[in-house]
Amino acid sequence: MAPDDSIQPDSEGDPNGAAELSHLTGSGSERRSHMVDVAGKPATRRRALARAEVHFPSGVLERALAGQGPKGPIEEVARVAGIQAAKRTPEWIPMCHSLALTHADLRLRPVAGRPDCLEILCEVRCTGPTGVEMEALVGASAAALTVIDMTKALSHGIRVGEVRLLEKDGGRSGLYRDPEFTGESPPRGSGA
Repeated sequence: MAPDDSIQPDSEGDPNGAAELSHLTGSGSERRSHMVDVAGKPATRRRALARAEVHFPSGVLERALAGQGPKGPIEEVARVAGIQAAKRTPEWIPMCHSLALTHADLRLRPVAGRPDCLEILCEVRCTGPTGVEMEALVGASAAALTVIDMTKALSHGIRVGEVRLLEKDGGRSGLYRDPEFTGESPPRGSGA
């Protein structure tokens, strides 16, 4: 924290270097959080893609994907959990707006060259006044946690790894793509 106990905004992406924390009002000890009013913003097409990793002890992922988990088909249950969580993001993240998602899709796959790592990609879309980055991140996170729940009887060494935003598009800031992301997005078919 800065000596005056204020939060210093990140000005990255702001051409004037004057970004503000839009969820805060007041200053110093009078700072209060609030939900940003998006009523005046135009509804535009929004899309976000997030990724979560689940790391398994050697050989456990292969067993889980072969259907040897005690709770059934991990991929389908995790997919449904991720979609459900994406749709209910404002219940997880207090300052998120309720958005009418038009698409939510998850894909689970082993990471090439890393046989004990499962990748979860969550793509979310809507037409609305604010982005769907948090919905994609929450969907990927919930799917990862569900994978652990579905497989924990095989090993207590299973863990969630990195969760991050890979892409977002739409709105005033336009396209963002993580510079390290070189993979392909989930299929663009109809989603839940």
